Amino acid sequence: MALIMETRLLLRKVKDLRCFTPRRTRVKEKWAATRPKFPPTKLALQHFDATYSVQLGKLWPSVRVALLSERKYGALLNNFSHDGVLEDLQAQGCRDFISDKAEEAQPCLELSSEVESRRDCMSTNKSADNSQQLSSLQFSPNIKCLVFPRGDITRFKPAKPDTYGLLGYYLMDAASLLPCLALDVQEGHTVLDLCAAPGGKTLALHQMQIVRFLCVNDTSVSRTLRLKRVLHSYTPKELLTVEKLRITSFDGTKWGEIESNTFDRVLVDVPCTTDRHSVMEDDNNIFSKSRIGERRRLPQLQLELLLAGIEAACPGGEILYSTCTLSQSQNLAVVEQAIHLARQNHGIHLQVVGLRHLTQMFRNTFHFAPDLHLGEMVIPHLAANFGPIYMCKLKRLT
Repeated sequence: MALIMETRLLLRKVKDLRCFTPRRTRVKEKWAATRPKFPPTKLALQHFDATYSVQLGKLWPSVRVALLSERKYGALLNNFSHDGVLEDLQAQGCRDFISDKAEEAQPCLELSSEVESRRDCMSTNKSADNSQQLSSLQFSPNIKCLVFPRGDITRFKPAKPDTYGLLGYYLMDAASLLPCLALDVQEGHTVLDLCAAPGGKTLALHQMQIVRFLCVNDTSVSRTLRLKRVLHSYTPKELLTVEKLRITSFDGTKWGEIESNTFDRVLVDVPCTTDRHSVMEDDNNIFSKSRIGERRRLPQLQLELLLAGIEAACPGGEILYSTCTLSQSQNLAVVEQAIHLARQNHGIHLQVVGLRHLTQMFRNTFHFAPDLHLGEMVIPHLAANFGPIYMCKLKRLT
């Protein structure tokens, strides 16, 4: 009788014995409310599997693995820092891939000329001697980017400020530096960086110390503020004068109306699907369902930005279009349309400038896609996990 009474007292204290039993429906409801069944990274990978497997063929499996692996970085050396950063990085086994180009570059000019002649350059004024033009590329001795050897996945340590508060190097995808090198900036040139944030390419152009005037623009005010912080972290204040540098936050697609026929060199590094970020990070991912419309409008935005950059260049000036995607619709297709519309709507004739010599220079550092009929592209590879970076150079003739 006493046992029965104790049991009843215990039952009164416990309101519902079911709380001791796992309820899978509760877990399912919580999971469904907080975690999407198809996160943006999975949607991006599904999209890339469907499109890039066709576009890249047998190359796609290896590129896919590299995209899903940790990327390699390069250290863009800050020439204004004086704490022996270069010697320290070299002691760790790094090398400056730009100054080492002489060892890498054994370009077969006959082969290069043959390949270039097979390409449809999409221009009514095609150059008769691409190889001679390509061999004239000269890089500023002030720009250095150090990388670990091919196959070495050692991480760089975060840069430390020197006695003047300037950071010793800027970490970036080393392939992102190639558009700046391909732009072939020379002493006294005026340069426009139309879509400049977050600032790696702007910093590289500024590090060259040969630009007479550099104009950097980004539509986003918050991204422009970030760009300013980058410049102030690497550059002495006395070199950030309005006579040398202008930072704006205008709509880049309207630049042809703001300032046309002006710049010797124009860099148009457009917003894109940013393939590596899309398959690795759910945060700020353009494959989010809320950004479907934005993603579909990308090729049109890229076209408008490139046309604005073409208008901003002076006759005889050069424009470098670049993205960090493998997508043909955002790369070759945009360039082809821009060449056609520039001639049709603005009377501007363009010549495609081949970049095969550049790929020959750096073929031991980066892995380049073969047989592109327009432009060049760094594709991710486990032994050299940089990119993707697409670039195409145009010369404005009229």
